[in-house]
Parts: sequence; C-alpha cells; structure tokens
Amino acid sequence: MALDTDTFNMLLETVSRFVTERLIPREVEVVETNAIPADVIAEMKELGLFGLSIAEEHGGLELSMEEEVQVVFELGRASPAFRSVAGTNIGIGSQSIVIAGTLEQKQKYLPALASGDLIGSFALTEPDAGSDAMALRTSARKDGDHYVLNGTKRYITNAPSAGLFSVMARTAPERKSNSISCFLVEAGTPGIKLGLPDKKMGQRGALTCDVVFEDCRVPASALLGNEEGNGFRTAMKVLDKGRLHIAALCVGIADRLIKESVAYAKDRKQFGQPIAEFQLVQAMLADSEADTYAARCMILDAAARRDLGENTTKVAACAK
Repeated sequence: MALDTDTFNMLLETVSRFVTERLIPREVEVVETNAIPADVIAEMKELGLFGLSIAEEHGGLELSMEEEVQVVFELGRASPAFRSVAGTNIGIGSQSIVIAGTLEQKQKYLPALASGDLIGSFALTEPDAGSDAMALRTSARKDGDHYVLNGTKRYITNAPSAGLFSVMARTAPERKSNSISCFLVEAGTPGIKLGLPDKKMGQRGALTCDVVFEDCRVPASALLGNEEGNGFRTAMKVLDKGRLHIAALCVGIADRLIKESVAYAKDRKQFGQPIAEFQLVQAMLADSEADTYAARCMILDAAARRDLGENTTKVAACAK
C-alpha cells in the first residue's frame, strides 16, 4: 500500500538527510571496526528502515515497490554495509513469511522484523548450490512432530547477528521445485553452528558466514505456511523482488561515484588545466550518467509493473 505523496516525500527527504549527515560521515569507522555502530542502528530503527516492505498491521511502513526503490536509491549513496544491516529484514529475511507464512507465523515474527529487534537471514546458498538453487543438498527429514535439518549454507548475509533463519531444505530427493521446503529456524536452536565471518575484499561491516545444521530439530510449526514443497517457488518470488531492491542500491552507488568523479575531475589538474576540461574525461562521465539514468528508468518501470500485479521476473532480472 503506497503512502500519500506528501508523507512519502517527507520520508524520502528524511532518509536523504540521514544518509548525508549520519551515514556517510561514519563510513571510515565502519571500515576500521568491521561493524555498524550501535547508535546508527538505533537511528535506523527509529526511522522505520527495517520495516519498509512489511505491512502496517505488523508494524512496518508497507511501501509499494516503487516507493521502496526510491528509498534505496538514497540509501545507496552511503556504504552498502549500512543498507545491508536492514536489507535482509526489508527483503529476503522477511518476504518469505510475507508471501507464504501462516497468520501465526506472520504475527510471531513480522513485528520484530519490522522494528529491527529481530534480524532475519535467508539461508539458500550452499557450497555447491548458488545460482542453481535446485541443486541444494541441505535435507529436512520428518520425525514425528519435528523435522531434522542437516546441511551447510554459505555466504549467508547477516547470519552472525540473525535471530531467525529462513532455511531452504530438501524434503524429497527428486530434482523438482516441490522437493524443496522452507523452515523458519530460530537462532540458538540446538544443532546450529555458525562459521567465522567471511573475509571479503570489500563491504566491511556487512557480515556473512557459513551456517551449519547438524541434526537440528525444529517443530513442525517451523515449516513455512505449514506446507511442504513451497520453498523453491517462494524463494524465487523473494529473489524477484530482491533483484529490484539490489538494482536500486547499485543506482544509488553509481550516483555517489559520479558526483565524486565530477568533483575530482574539477580539482585534479594536468597540463595546466582541470582534467574535467579534457574531452575523453567528459565522455566517460557523460556515459556513466547516461547508463545510470537508463538503469534508474528500468528499475522504476519494473517496480511500477510489479505494483500493478504484473509478472516482473524478466524485467527485474534485466534491471539488475
């Protein structure tokens, strides 16, 4: 449900000011500490940034997709780590519940996800299953009124701080979409082990790690939607939406880079003049601006189509 225009514009202006005045000045600190400062996270909670996509009845802002990407355009101007701390709650950490959860599951988890008091994490990727999600090996075996999970998930965003994992696991051996189910597994459940945070080339402060399940017993009520076989389909729907969110983030990053490039080109001098006066430099900046404008238009168009209920699998992938 979209906000009224005045309210949304106020939100957008507030987020833009927050990014400029609070996030960008703290970027060096995030790199040095490999963590998002606690006071910044508290401010993000107050702004409602953890619940952009969650329904108002569960404490979220319930933005439309078109509104969400505009907010993310702004968040993208700061280090991606800031967006990442709330990003799983906005997208892959909550949307499986939004799309396919039971009323009880929604009431139990969505308010805490919307407030940021609970961090959600989406456990799909494995050492041998990335883009080919159908190849995942993590298994979930029914045992009375429980399921027993075994397997390893890799590069799981926000896993070190997550309180809830949406875990994709195989409940049937066949390579079919209905062989994969989704389980809502709370952190601290016996049988869950976290690996050390991954050492990455960039994005310090955005933590990922392995999540290992060894005979992890969860109640049958943890099965998303109380339905086996809906995991793969739900994951694909979640990722469709997530592609537009990440595409918008990249446009925000590009906007920041272009502005910094222009400023540098005006300041840097060679052969007695600013390099901004050289035609080749101007052409590179112009091409960057054109590409970013095209990307922004693609994202807004795809988001508007999604809000109208159209199938946006292809256009979302194109935008990303």
